[in-house]
Amino acid sequence: MSTETSSTEVAIISTDYGDMTVSFWSDVAPKTVENFKKLAQDGFYNGTAFHRIIKGFMIQGGCPNTKEGARGMPGTGDPGYKLDAEFNAKPHVRGVLSMARAADPNSAGCQFFICHGDARFLDRQYTAFGEITAGDEVLEQIANLPTKAGGGGENSTPIERVGVKSITVQAA
Repeated sequence: MSTETSSTEVAIISTDYGDMTVSFWSDVAPKTVENFKKLAQDGFYNGTAFHRIIKGFMIQGGCPNTKEGARGMPGTGDPGYKLDAEFNAKPHVRGVLSMARAADPNSAGCQFFICHGDARFLDRQYTAFGEITAGDEVLEQIANLPTKAGGGGENSTPIERVGVKSITVQAA
């Protein structure tokens, strides 16, 4: 993980397995960072879950369809709008926070992933906007949880729910 950051705020992602602290790269993805912080401050992420886990690749969360009682397939929800991509030179390596999206490069909204391993094939195709600065052991625990085949046949759906209690933004 690199130590280059460009924000005076961090996000604390509080999960069923502990907390991860994320610093932001506002210099290369300012609109994405502001969107993530606003959603976190509005409580949008509270009660969601990491719905896609691929050991050695990434863990994905932020979908409102993963909240208890929500309707819709996990991985298909959004905040009601889409963001324009902010592709940049930050590499997708372990601990990097990036926006999940559909085939359209400008289709990200709220879902995010944290790289568990190097995923350089995503560089300049997905918006990297931060990195874990504390809690790598939580990433490791979550990435190693057992998974099963999901709706698309990919073996990435956690067998047990991996809850996100909250994401809070605070001064670094």
